[in-house]
Amino acid sequence: MAAFGVERGLSGRRWMPRGSPDGDTNDRVALGIAQRLEVPDMVGRLLATRGVGVEAAVNFLEPTLRALLPDPSCLIDMDAAAERLADAVMAAETVGVFGDYDVDGACSAALMVTWLRSLGCVTLHHVPDRMKEGYGPNAPALLGLVERGARLIVCVDCGTAASDALSVLTGRADAVILDHHKADGPPPAILATVNPNRLDDTSGLTTLCAAGVSFLTVVAATRTLRRRGFFARRTEPDLMGLLDLVALATVCDVMPLSGVNRALVFQGLRIMARRARPGVAALLEVTQARDKLSAFTCGFALGPRINAAGRINEADLGLRLLLCEDRIEALALAERLDGINRQRQDVEAEMLEAAMHAASLQAAAGDAVLVVAGEGWHPGVVGIVSGRIKERFNRPACVAGIAAGMAKGSGRSVPGIDLGGAVIAARQSGILATGGGHPMAAGFSCAADRVEDFRIFLNERLAAAAGLPSAVDLLVEGALSVPGATIDLARQVERLAPFGAGNEEPVLVLQRARVIRADRVGKDQASIRVFLEGEGGGPRLKGMLFRARDGALADALLSRDRVPLHLAGYLRVEAWNGAENPGFIISDAAVA
Repeated sequence: MAAFGVERGLSGRRWMPRGSPDGDTNDRVALGIAQRLEVPDMVGRLLATRGVGVEAAVNFLEPTLRALLPDPSCLIDMDAAAERLADAVMAAETVGVFGDYDVDGACSAALMVTWLRSLGCVTLHHVPDRMKEGYGPNAPALLGLVERGARLIVCVDCGTAASDALSVLTGRADAVILDHHKADGPPPAILATVNPNRLDDTSGLTTLCAAGVSFLTVVAATRTLRRRGFFARRTEPDLMGLLDLVALATVCDVMPLSGVNRALVFQGLRIMARRARPGVAALLEVTQARDKLSAFTCGFALGPRINAAGRINEADLGLRLLLCEDRIEALALAERLDGINRQRQDVEAEMLEAAMHAASLQAAAGDAVLVVAGEGWHPGVVGIVSGRIKERFNRPACVAGIAAGMAKGSGRSVPGIDLGGAVIAARQSGILATGGGHPMAAGFSCAADRVEDFRIFLNERLAAAAGLPSAVDLLVEGALSVPGATIDLARQVERLAPFGAGNEEPVLVLQRARVIRADRVGKDQASIRVFLEGEGGGPRLKGMLFRARDGALADALLSRDRVPLHLAGYLRVEAWNGAENPGFIISDAAVA
């Protein structure tokens, strides 16, 4: 069923109503929420369409760790990991932390190092070089940590599939893995593998990122130390102060913002707003983040810069920034990361056009999964390019760079299509040399002459993706008039934040709005600012359309005929010079 009778908007996207087709049930739940919580009917409907019941609504709007954090012991091997970490703290051991070069890896490592140092442990850390070492633990790096005195190695955001590499620690050091990547067999023969996605884990916490797993681990280890009386003469560590790292990792690893993740990100953004961590504060300053901090800040301002170093430069630069305690040094590191990110953007632009063209040919041929590779493509940016292709064609996409006869790449998926599982299966079948990941993202490598075999394998394995529309549907959740788009309603809608995967920002429709003025604004005049009013006049509302160089949508807004339009987009609170006003970010439009 099309929403508001709009089969497709001017952007070409289908307008579909979001939520259960059982309208009567939704109406009853929405009314119950509105009455119980004393919120507008619109907010009650938005919660009901997200499947939030009357009893759960309070914890959705005010998610707390007290209400939503599970007992860490529900994760298999958690108690063994907590006991070993407590042993290390009580003996003031040297602990090595082996991380990964993405945001989740950097945040997980920073969290663990910060907690250990606060309790008196000497810590060492290592982040593998993407080009020289690849992903995950490797024997030389592990032995290097042992030679420097580590008697416990904690692998974060990696290690689940590293049995061979970890075997070198036997008799030398204990190993604990804190990971979330999909497992395809038994865990390594080490002290503990805490991973909600290992085959025998029944915790149900499969949507945690590695930083979330790491946070639960320090909660469990702190509880163990408390039980042993370790804090009789010293202050307990500030675990809540670590939540800015968990929030950043959860958003940037595109984990669903529901359940415990919602609480972790909601509370973590509050911690981040204090700007107490010098590295995060410096990065916020460099990115000129002035607005209220949000998941958008994490995903589009902070995350890409932390990721950039691991993609094309110093793998551990992001971790060093997050651990930095000197504000002047932190600002210098943040500026370096910002420069590296600009370099990354240039490298990405060089290969994006060729990769997009190759993907378009496969999409036109009806492929369910788009797999492209190119000689000399930088392996550090293939993940970003695969994400761009996924967004453009609404299909899982894998992109690889070829060098010395080997293709090394990364993939991104769409909701409901488990790319990580398919990549693991391709490795098990002998097509890939390495491969793994989780449902929404994966990494892989293979001989260059097996890329076509890999493409065929994924298209057979994930054939269901062929039935997806060519563009992501616009899921519409409610309608209002221009006069009804008030600042009070915008503030109430904002209460559903943080928005992201699993809790998308509500798409609302301004019905029969008239554009009374439109101007091109911004860098290169690439955006359009409009002023809107209802058919009967009344208060005006400012709207914005970004990335609007051309196309039917831009033409409709710039037209002088003032034809009534249904405008789909986001109602937001805009703060300027101490005043707050409602604003509307336009995603699509249709002639009313």
